Amino acid sequence: MLNLLGKQHRLCDGLSRRSLLKIGGLAMGGISLPDLLRAESLSGKRSHKSVIMVFLSGGPPHQDMVDLKMDAPVEIRGEFKPIATNVPGIEVCELLPMLAQRQDRMSIIRSLVGSEGRHAAFQCMTGHSVLGQPAGGWPSFGSAVSRIQGPVEPGTLPFVGLSTRMRNAPWGDPGQAGFAGQAHAPFAPNAEQAQLGLAGISVESLRNRKLLLNELDRLKHEAETSGALEGLEAQYQAAFGILTSSKLVDALDLEQEDPEIRDRYGRGAPENAGYGDAGPLMNDYLLAARRLVEAGARVVTLAYGRWDWHGRPHGTNFENARDHLPVFDQGLSALLDDLHERGLDQDVSVIVWGEFGRTPVINKNGGRDHWPQVNCAWLAGGGMRTGQVIGSTNRLGEHPKERPVHFQEVFATLYRNLGIDTTQTLLPDLTGRPQYLVDPIYEPLPELL
Repeated sequence: MLNLLGKQHRLCDGLSRRSLLKIGGLAMGGISLPDLLRAESLSGKRSHKSVIMVFLSGGPPHQDMVDLKMDAPVEIRGEFKPIATNVPGIEVCELLPMLAQRQDRMSIIRSLVGSEGRHAAFQCMTGHSVLGQPAGGWPSFGSAVSRIQGPVEPGTLPFVGLSTRMRNAPWGDPGQAGFAGQAHAPFAPNAEQAQLGLAGISVESLRNRKLLLNELDRLKHEAETSGALEGLEAQYQAAFGILTSSKLVDALDLEQEDPEIRDRYGRGAPENAGYGDAGPLMNDYLLAARRLVEAGARVVTLAYGRWDWHGRPHGTNFENARDHLPVFDQGLSALLDDLHERGLDQDVSVIVWGEFGRTPVINKNGGRDHWPQVNCAWLAGGGMRTGQVIGSTNRLGEHPKERPVHFQEVFATLYRNLGIDTTQTLLPDLTGRPQYLVDPIYEPLPELL
């Protein structure tokens, strides 16, 4: 594994790092050097549309964020009050004042349905249930896009997953390649699961090509003695160009970013959020996502915070919300502003969601439990119609009342934003059987077109 180090901050594993980048042969969701080459071989200059997918690991409380029920009984309505947004008639939680002033750039779905109810990123990454998968498994959205569209240009990577490794591993899943093939797995710089290592390399050292080549030669020599790299010399020679690509290095080296921009995002906290089994509230990752799409990534995924708030002894739903929501408010608002100011908002789609919603009734510990019946999501950018709310729930926030929106409708919309027609595009599974990206009964959301 190759670590690009910079000024120190503490990541969730306790290691000291300055930036996000790790390059190597990542196992379990990462991409190896030979796979990088296979992906690069598909390259050709294409239009560059992108998606940033923010996964709120654990399931955010819809009724405390975007669907407050002030007329419901006290055991349901919670502690927060709604505030007006800059779109008349739309209200959100009082802890989201910055997003409230950017509602015209977002659409809120209040009636998301189809959750399989698992504590995992899988459905938000693929659109599908983990049950009844075709041979090879469903590819994540980023892997499918990589397979269909390839890199934007040589030396770029179509799919990057920024999620950190977590004690609850399914939350930290950056997206699996499935039957799209391992060449289209995400480049996962924070995955912490590497098969090969290059120790002691800094950002400055990386730019010293001779030193890096010496390190690669050392690694190759050590691996050859064990037979691990037999037959891979050509791949490693060619992979050198990707490993040292200035676009990739620069995108993930946040020390190159204007400090004022980093401060606008809020930087965030590198420690694990909640009680240690989920990712950090790291707003630097949102900034890194913008830098990556600007550098050529088509899809960037990241897990953000811990939203599984069952209550004491780990804090009530409302105590955790007071911790998470202001940080989230600042980071997502900064991302929307940044994309707009850089002229990227028409090309970059942003989706924010979790695996399910939370129970209407507040439990005896001050928490809300799992509620797959309805969920929420935010969508922005990508040329979509914004400044609206899609769907509604009943008076208690239990079930959709109007316009239920299925997970796969959202995916059909995201594919469309990238120029992929889900009614015509099929990928073969490992038996050779062609598979639709989403079930053909689901189409892009007409409200957003």
